[in-house]
Amino acid sequence: MHVRALSLTDFRSWSEVELELEPGPTALVGANGQGKTNLVEAIGYAATLGSHRVSADAPLVRAGAERAVVRVRVERAGRSTLAEIEVNPGRANRARLNRSPVPRAREVLGVLRTVLFAPEDLALVRGDPSERRRFLDDLLVARAPRFAGVRADYERVLKQRNALLKTAFLARRAGGRDGSGGGDMRTLDVWDAHLARTGAELLAARLELVEALRPEVAAAYREVSAGQGEAGMAYRSSLGADGPAEGAAPPGGDREVLAAALLSELARVRPQEVERGVSLVGPHRDELVLTLGGAGAPDPLPVRGYASHGESWSFALALRLASWALLKADAAQGDGEPVLVLDDVFAELDSGRRERLATLVSTAEQVLVTAAVPDDVPEALLGGRFDVHDGKVLRVR
Repeated sequence: MHVRALSLTDFRSWSEVELELEPGPTALVGANGQGKTNLVEAIGYAATLGSHRVSADAPLVRAGAERAVVRVRVERAGRSTLAEIEVNPGRANRARLNRSPVPRAREVLGVLRTVLFAPEDLALVRGDPSERRRFLDDLLVARAPRFAGVRADYERVLKQRNALLKTAFLARRAGGRDGSGGGDMRTLDVWDAHLARTGAELLAARLELVEALRPEVAAAYREVSAGQGEAGMAYRSSLGADGPAEGAAPPGGDREVLAAALLSELARVRPQEVERGVSLVGPHRDELVLTLGGAGAPDPLPVRGYASHGESWSFALALRLASWALLKADAAQGDGEPVLVLDDVFAELDSGRRERLATLVSTAEQVLVTAAVPDDVPEALLGGRFDVHDGKVLRVR
């Protein structure tokens, strides 16, 4: 799989731009603020319907414009597909495949798959648990686009349930009834069932994904760090004693067992939820625990709070390389190898990690690299090159 062409209208700093790309490595070189990251961000958006830099769509639309349009032509197994996404902040985005409208924008998911490395990846290991939950869910969707619907359903149910809990919380503060009975609470029972059903689907998928990722992350960390330490990971559920043990294998993918455990825990913590006005149980409260062992440490330690800057970077890179490994394995079933995007990553790495990463990814079908200066592009990734400057993209080689 590779991107043959990229076309943007009113996306970020670009009013209009068209770019023809080839398989293999391609470097986009330009000083900071010239728009090179905006180009690869658009490619990532076409693959995921999200940005690696911002959580909302509004910043993606050029100042003064009402909408942005991203078009990518993707080549896979001799077939060409044109995906077009119209970004409409405050309204539903629209999409077309081969110039035919599709019912929902998420219908384009799966046409293009990417793995993106960026300086923001440091938040995967140093940031809040929400960063790691997003990492898992994004990878789930990349591997099986149907999980975009599962994810959206869970978020919708959670929003409705939180609204009911907030109503009960405010009524309690206002001195009304105790906030634990009546029609609102009967409605809450219905939303509990919905949350347990959709939450079990998402939880089971995450558990299975972590099992698949664990050996890939360990292997990638050894490669990137030259064997300095052992990377580990475990899934910590909010279900407590009724849930899967930390680091344990998923319970046979049994969604019904997980749904029953979620319902039980929701019933147990309902008084606390009413007291606080927020849902306290479910995949939105779970954590992906990252640890490092070996290299003189008697026991594995949490990466967050203990790892050095270099170790944190190595772990972040290992997470992305593991994602690439899983998606490449899926490619053997006809899904197409993902496009690798390395956005200003090499400037952040020491020379050893830089060369090891470049060697590991040099065999990819397509690698897109952004860099401030040509010297930041490792020799293993020297291929096509574009200079990005003063609102223009010029091919150099």
